[in-house]
Amino acid sequence: MAASLGPLVGAIDQGTSSTRFLVFNALTAELLSHHQVEIKQEFPREGWVEQDPKEILNSVYECVERTCEKMRELNMDIANIRAIGVTNQRETTVVWDKTTGEPLYNAIVWLDLRTQSTVEYLLNRIPGKNKTFSKFKTGLPLSTYFSAVKLRWLLDNVEEIKRAVEDGRAMFGTIDSWLIWSLTGGTNGGIHCTDVTNASRTMLFNIHSLEWDPDLCKFFEIPMEILPNVRSSSEIYGLMESGALTGVPISGCLGDQHAALVGQMCFQDGQAKNTYGTGCFLLCNTGQKSVFSEHGLITTIAYKMGKDKPAFYALEGSVAIAGAVVRWLRDNLGIVNSSQEVEKLAADAGTSYGCYFVPAFSGLYAPYWEPSARGIICGLTQFTNKNHIAFAALEAVCFQTREILDAMNKDCGIPLSQLQVDGGMTNNKILMQLQSDILCIPVVKPSMTETTALGAAMAAGAAEGVEVWSLNPGDLTAVTCERFEPQINPEESEYRYARWKKAVMKSMGWETSGSPSNGKPKINAGQVLLMSQLT
Repeated sequence: MAASLGPLVGAIDQGTSSTRFLVFNALTAELLSHHQVEIKQEFPREGWVEQDPKEILNSVYECVERTCEKMRELNMDIANIRAIGVTNQRETTVVWDKTTGEPLYNAIVWLDLRTQSTVEYLLNRIPGKNKTFSKFKTGLPLSTYFSAVKLRWLLDNVEEIKRAVEDGRAMFGTIDSWLIWSLTGGTNGGIHCTDVTNASRTMLFNIHSLEWDPDLCKFFEIPMEILPNVRSSSEIYGLMESGALTGVPISGCLGDQHAALVGQMCFQDGQAKNTYGTGCFLLCNTGQKSVFSEHGLITTIAYKMGKDKPAFYALEGSVAIAGAVVRWLRDNLGIVNSSQEVEKLAADAGTSYGCYFVPAFSGLYAPYWEPSARGIICGLTQFTNKNHIAFAALEAVCFQTREILDAMNKDCGIPLSQLQVDGGMTNNKILMQLQSDILCIPVVKPSMTETTALGAAMAAGAAEGVEVWSLNPGDLTAVTCERFEPQINPEESEYRYARWKKAVMKSMGWETSGSPSNGKPKINAGQVLLMSQLT
């Protein structure tokens, strides 16, 4: 006889580096079971980052099935899973054929830089080349980061996609849309939708009217019929059509950073969280009003918890490379075999010994929005070893967070007295202590760090027609936390931060758009002749 635990809610957490399925108790918010699969990232050319949408979808099926198996082994009844929430890496762009259900190209990942020339072409069409021309409609600057530019590149460069659009077979979506459409039946009646938070990351969505913006679609020359329907973050979109959870409603959908804000219970104006994943994302709830930054932050929709509920807004500081720097030390430099080892190397060093690492692999995001920047390690001496570089890599994550926190404090006027944190990297105690030292404020980490998945589960469980999870402040369970207090004097912290800023300045203006995009210089016959004359 399977044990009854009351209602349960599942969450699909599809991130940049892995996919997870997690099951929570709706009454206690306790994590009961989960399964995780790492996802391959492909780098076909320098600056290009792709993933296989089929691999992503199969990883979701695998995680769901394996989690259900684990639950059966623990004698938990999977029939108690009442709803499923979806949370996802944002901006990553998929176009697929609705008649075959097949992707028409790999997913272009949010970090991808191939669209730099597309951005420049579009900038030239804007009076005064104003990067923030759509800021008050979308909350976003024109950047390689957001989906519209990636979609424009696909329409310009992939014949199959052009043809599918002409034939009316193409569907566009961010990862949430691709998953929900596939899980709810795909070619057999799949639901083509997204939620307001994911839509707000495309640059095609008006964050005030909460609708696709015809003028922006015209500007990017994107046919509106390929776009998904925009829904709230908490309502029943459709039912699972296959696997162990067939018939269970999918009723929550939030971009991963928005889900973490919900999972950290940041429902009040002024509450903020920082998530340390592939990138680093600081979001601050600004209530039912959109606040526009003067200091390089973006304005985004925090969540909309039901069809008839109001949208809440947030200010966001986005950092492209956080956990990705650790993956780079592992996969590219080979100085560690696992992410955990970085913590040990850093502990052995105890300092970066004047070495600074600016991991601007995808240019710099907030607060600079400088696509021409590239990564640098500076301040090297004969004394520097891999331990110092590991330490500098962790410090880089903390310094980047300090930059976006400073911007947030300036925009909000009220400095944060502590920072709520979550995400995979927060298991690194050295990183958390460093973060507190560099910010000069306490860092607070919940003991259950899967807040992104928790947020998606909360949205799904609270949806109308499911209603097994209460979001009333009085009903939310108190969370146990670990605190890290600053342990160095502020003067030392300021000195190190000033040196970091100097390093950032040296990373800028590195890449020019005229440079060859695939790393191999393009040389024509005339140049060869000229070069032979010069030599």
